[in-house]
Amino acid sequence: MIQSMTGFGKYVVQLPSKKITIEIKSLNSKSLDLNARIPSTYREKELDLRKIIASSLERGKVDFGLYMESTGDETSSVINEVVVKSYMNQLRAIAEGDDVKLLEMAVRLPDALKTERDDIDEMEYEAILEALKNALKEINIFRSEEGHVLEKDFLERIATLNRLLDEVTAMDTDRLSMVRDRLEKAVADLKTDLDSNRFEQELIYYLEKYDITEEKVRLANHLDYFATALKSDDSNGKKLGFISQEIGREINTIGSKANYAPMQQLVVQMKDELEKIKEQMLNVL
Repeated sequence: MIQSMTGFGKYVVQLPSKKITIEIKSLNSKSLDLNARIPSTYREKELDLRKIIASSLERGKVDFGLYMESTGDETSSVINEVVVKSYMNQLRAIAEGDDVKLLEMAVRLPDALKTERDDIDEMEYEAILEALKNALKEINIFRSEEGHVLEKDFLERIATLNRLLDEVTAMDTDRLSMVRDRLEKAVADLKTDLDSNRFEQELIYYLEKYDITEEKVRLANHLDYFATALKSDDSNGKKLGFISQEIGREINTIGSKANYAPMQQLVVQMKDELEKIKEQMLNVL
C-alpha cells in the first residue's frame, strides 16, 4: 500500500519536573531533508536521533522538534552575582536609587543570568527515545491514511483512462475509414490517372503509419501495471512515476498518429487525467 510523504506526529511525556514534547512534520521531497530543533543539552545525541528518524521516514522534508519545559523547582538559569553587583555599582554612580530599584534594572541587563549546562540524564534520554518512537508511529499512521486517499484517487483516474482507451478503440475503425476516404477523395480531385494497384499499396503503407494497435496494447498493459503496483506491500513512488511516464509516452504517440479530431479530443482528456496523477505522485513515498 502506498504512503504519502505528508504527515504529522506528536507525543508528550510528563516527567516529575519536566514536560518533554516531540513533534515531527513532513512534506514531499525527492530525498530525506531533515531539519532538527534540539536543546543544546542534547546536541551530542542529534546524530543518533537523526538516524532513528531517517530509518523510519526514508523520504520527505521533515521538521523535527524536541521541546523541554520545566514544571518543577529545577532551573538551569542562575543569577550571575558578580555581574549584577557590578551593574548596580555602575548604576549607583550614575543615578541615586535604593538597592531594590537598582537590582530590578541590573537583572535586565546582558549576562545578568547565566545558564548552567546540565549533563544528560540517561533516564530522561530514554524517555525522549520512547517519545520519539511514539511520534514516529503517529506520523506513519498519518502517512498511511493519506496514502489510502491517494490510492483511491489514482484508481479512479486509472479507471477513467481505461474507459477513454475503450472509446479510442471503439472509434479506431471509423478513424481509419475516414482517413482512407479522405485520401481517395484527395487523389480523385487531382483528376489524374493512377495505377490502382500501386495506389492501393501506397495507401496501405500510409495507413500502417497511422496504426495504433501496438500503442493501445502497451497503454492497457501500463495501466494494469500501475494499478497492480499500487497494491504492492511497499510504497514506491519512484516506480509509479516511471510507469506514469510510460503511460504518457503511449498517449502522446496515439495523439500524434490519430489524425482524427474526435480521437484527438479523447487524447486531450487522457492527458488531463494523467497530469493530475503526476501532480499527486509528488506526494507518494
